[in-house]
Amino acid sequence: MKTIDELVGEGVSGKRVFVRADLNVPLDGDTITDDGRIRAAVPTIKKLAESGARVVVASHLGRPKGAPDPQFSLAPVARRLGELLGTQVAFATDTVGAGAKATVGETADGGVTLLENLRFNAGETSKDDAERGAFADELAALADAYVSDGFGAVHRKHASVYDLPARLPHAAGYLIATEVGVLKKLTEDVKRPYAVVLGGAKVSDKLGVIDHLLGKADRLLIGGGMAYTFLKAKGYEVGKSLLQEDQLPAVKGYLERAEELGVEFVLPVDVLAAPEFPDLKTKAPANPTAVAADAIPAELEGLDIGPESRKLYAAKLADAATVFWNGPMGVFEHPDFAEGTKAVAQGLLDSPAFTVVGGGDSAAAVRQLGFDENTFGHISTGGGASLEYLEGKTLPGLAALED
Repeated sequence: MKTIDELVGEGVSGKRVFVRADLNVPLDGDTITDDGRIRAAVPTIKKLAESGARVVVASHLGRPKGAPDPQFSLAPVARRLGELLGTQVAFATDTVGAGAKATVGETADGGVTLLENLRFNAGETSKDDAERGAFADELAALADAYVSDGFGAVHRKHASVYDLPARLPHAAGYLIATEVGVLKKLTEDVKRPYAVVLGGAKVSDKLGVIDHLLGKADRLLIGGGMAYTFLKAKGYEVGKSLLQEDQLPAVKGYLERAEELGVEFVLPVDVLAAPEFPDLKTKAPANPTAVAADAIPAELEGLDIGPESRKLYAAKLADAATVFWNGPMGVFEHPDFAEGTKAVAQGLLDSPAFTVVGGGDSAAAVRQLGFDENTFGHISTGGGASLEYLEGKTLPGLAALED
């Protein structure tokens, strides 16, 4: 796949270069609560602008239903992107309509324009090839070349990700190149021991990656809401904890396969539990109780790994050479249930391993809990894309960049 440096070397001055970024940031009204993805997009945009390109940036935000929705507008993102670039970013109030055409047409050499949310157009996410292709044709009319740099979207067969690069000269941006390079370290000639930490709410979200990693990783550490399905599969009572009973047969199968393959499966030995799910708005004290993982009382809900589990997980990371982490260990948004996730983050920092934080809630937790993200080996911008890559799936947005 062609690199952005190769594209720039061929000459981009005066050309309209369409950059498909991933600026899908969390918003509280008009306030961006985590600008990590915007900052990750800056190097590619800046390189093109400094090379004289007329940069047309596009992204999705949230899940609007194929029509304009003010709560998902990228206007706040345009302001923050301008601050990070140190220049004015023009904002088109539509994507392929008259406003977009006029704003792009007025973009000077070295200037940057951000289009409105791509998902305000039904064609972006359509499963109908013709409808998606028609939207890609309209996007292509706005540009002379295409750069893919939205790693968090490359696992989607969407118009701006999959169809558009077929219509324009194309290249991979710096973020895409970095993400793929890191993931290759997790799949090719991996340094061992290789430990994988998986958390999050639902085990069903991680079935594919668990299945694939059973033949790749040396040990799997399980936390978060998904841990309770594993504990139940071992015959333990889990009280009011999150449980996916329909996944119990699959989970039992994974535990058996891990034993056969000699893969170490590490589950919590104790958990922090409370009678009710905590109030994440008021952060009112939840008065958690540490209980053994094999004896969670019927009236309690497990919401984080406990103190003994934290020590255990830190020990399992201490001698690792490679670590991939995706998913928090508990309800980290509440201070009473953040210590498990903190312990894993600190365990990664204390380990001599090459460490990768696999995007999504894990990346948000690292920043929210006050860690310096530059001290980790790599923090991915795409949780879903990272997991699908590790599952061995072909990612449409990457396949589209291959010539």
